[in-house]
Amino acid sequence: QVQLVESGGGLVQPGGSLRLSCAASGSMVNINAFNWYRQSPGKQRELVATRTSFGTTKYADSVKERFTISRDAAKNTVYLQMNSLKPDDTAVYYCNARRESMGVMLGDYWGQGTQVTVSS
Repeated sequence: QVQLVESGGGLVQPGGSLRLSCAASGSMVNINAFNWYRQSPGKQRELVATRTSFGTTKYADSVKERFTISRDAAKNTVYLQMNSLKPDDTAVYYCNARRESMGVMLGDYWGQGTQVTVSS
């Protein structure tokens, strides 16, 4: 099992920045990707950013060049640095970890979510 706890959400003005943190605990064996998703009212959950165990990253077009996903392995923490925030970025942000082995998904773990509100 993997436990994920997000923090760092809050209210920020348009153009501002926030850094979300996701503290992971439990077995990290075969955890091959950490993801950040977001969901706003009336919309489907959207994949925002991915960081694989190889260190490669991928972003949704809507956040490219504004958001950065990173990981501090020593602290077992994944971050999402969000810059130039827009009202459309308002959502609950969820941390996700995926466990796979030889192409078979063995586990899909979620945090409780943290609210990000971008408003003046």
